[in-house]
Amino acid sequence: MPHNFHGIFPVVITPFNEGNTIDWDGYSRLIEWYIDHGSHGLFAVCQSSEMMFLSLEERCALADFTVRQVKGRVPVVASGHISQSMDDQKAELRAMAETGVDAVVLVTNRLAAADDDASVFMTRMQDLLGSLPSEMMLGLYECPAPYRRLLTDDEVKWCAESGRFAFLKDVSCDLDHIRRRLAIVENTPLAINNANAAIAWPFLQAGGHGFSGVMNNFHPDLYRWLYDHGDDHPELAAELDTFLVLSAMSESLGYPKLAKHYHRRIGTFSNVHSRAVPHDITERHWAVETILDHIVTGAERFRSRIASA
Repeated sequence: MPHNFHGIFPVVITPFNEGNTIDWDGYSRLIEWYIDHGSHGLFAVCQSSEMMFLSLEERCALADFTVRQVKGRVPVVASGHISQSMDDQKAELRAMAETGVDAVVLVTNRLAAADDDASVFMTRMQDLLGSLPSEMMLGLYECPAPYRRLLTDDEVKWCAESGRFAFLKDVSCDLDHIRRRLAIVENTPLAINNANAAIAWPFLQAGGHGFSGVMNNFHPDLYRWLYDHGDDHPELAAELDTFLVLSAMSESLGYPKLAKHYHRRIGTFSNVHSRAVPHDITERHWAVETILDHIVTGAERFRSRIASA
């Protein structure tokens, strides 16, 4: 039976050891932390995973490890095609599919350059689909790096009606835009999961399918509560939404290394090394640890209020 790709889908970060290798023990604990904190599924091998800085072997190893650790408890989706040439991308996607993930996610900016017209995107999309196994479940990811390539309404409609796609991580960051997409995909297999914390709650209120933003690396359980119970507690949900939006402003302070500082605090893993963010974020962003103090304290206060609600 196919998985439902609705709900809270953290974008999984990659812990490294001091020697710049993947910390598999820390990664195992991180996966369990996501699941214990209410995640409906995991988006492994994505920008937050630092996929642009990982070899194909490392990308596939992360996906394979995640699938084996999760053991079917939640769906696992993964991307990881980062090359320029279509032949290389096909090889990357086939290798990722062999890891056993529940959906292989296509990165939209890999299918067309920033100045290409829509015909280039669709030609490459059809070429990719023709070269991949027909039974392979697929997703879409409007990854903002190296540039953001938003799907047009016609492209969303085509993908939704093709029956091949089950997951779209929307990076439009525009509530009206994403609401229009919800209408386009109605009665199709394609679930739309918003990536932007600023519109996470109003999107869910509008019937949105889920949240797959970076702040799921800090408090996915609070987003899960909004998803499950927010409508039943509108005043508390509105207050929590304000806290979540303001907390998300910290993303610019050296994420994903910021999330690694958080997980070092709570004991998930011990090293904050990042290939994508090599600098010391505490030197570049003053009082960043104090900001994390407030995020941690605020989250605990809301957890206490939720427990009493």
